[in-house]
Amino acid sequence: MVAKTKKIGSATKNAVVAKSDDGTIQITYTIPFEKIGKIKEQVALELAKDIELPGFRKGKAPLDKILENIPKNTLLEKTLSKILPQLFANTIKEQKIKPAIYPKFELVSAKDNEDWQIRATTAEIPDIKLGNYKDKVKGTLRSGGLWKPGDDKKKELSREEKEQVVMKTLLSNIKMEIPKVIIENEVNSRLSKLLEQIEKLGLNLDSYLASINKTSEQLRTEYERQAKEAVALDLILAKIAQVENIKVSEAEINAAIGASSADPKLAKELDTPERRRLIESVLLKRHALNKLTSP
Repeated sequence: MVAKTKKIGSATKNAVVAKSDDGTIQITYTIPFEKIGKIKEQVALELAKDIELPGFRKGKAPLDKILENIPKNTLLEKTLSKILPQLFANTIKEQKIKPAIYPKFELVSAKDNEDWQIRATTAEIPDIKLGNYKDKVKGTLRSGGLWKPGDDKKKELSREEKEQVVMKTLLSNIKMEIPKVIIENEVNSRLSKLLEQIEKLGLNLDSYLASINKTSEQLRTEYERQAKEAVALDLILAKIAQVENIKVSEAEINAAIGASSADPKLAKELDTPERRRLIESVLLKRHALNKLTSP
């Protein structure tokens, strides 16, 4: 897979953007060490407000003493969290990139008295050609009735069965190349949730794998297949919602949040701009699926 690379100007000394054929995007930033040093000092002074050192009043210790008592990883993490979001925001605006996922940041080089190099990896949503999806779905649904030997006629499909037919039809007829980083992101998310569930049961991964008679490689391969289908279906339904000009009202979003009113804490967590956009996205895809399964 050949990457097309170009160098761009940005808020840093420089940034190099590499776009791969599958939609993966890597942005390598070179950040002047002087800038890193200034941000480090700001972070250290902020953290110092909660640090008590012998011989100094709380928050009044000199910078060198503060730096000696802050874990390096903490200082590094806090420093980068102040720099990277804005750098990434500048780049996607300058380059008109539409990232499908939040980037994964990797520290390439971070030596004292040298400019730092940091790589951000993300991906854009692949181009989706729907083709004559409506005809394909209608044709499959017409021929999708259930028939058993001895029955006089086919049994009408239930709503759930229709949805399964529609989803399989869409996946088999609409092909796209999904960026590897999106699949990896989904697989890691699923594995993380699985590990949480296993721990709650008081098990470890090895004992769980033994109970289902699978290796870790087999489990990951299975999750990769599931992730590819899930991501592809999400992208297809989102595209259909766009093409069909399907909209979700504020009232629908409020109703979805209200459904969790039995848990006030959960309802409050859901009522944020980010969560509302996520709920809207889910409802759009649900409406698209409903439209395809309706007569």
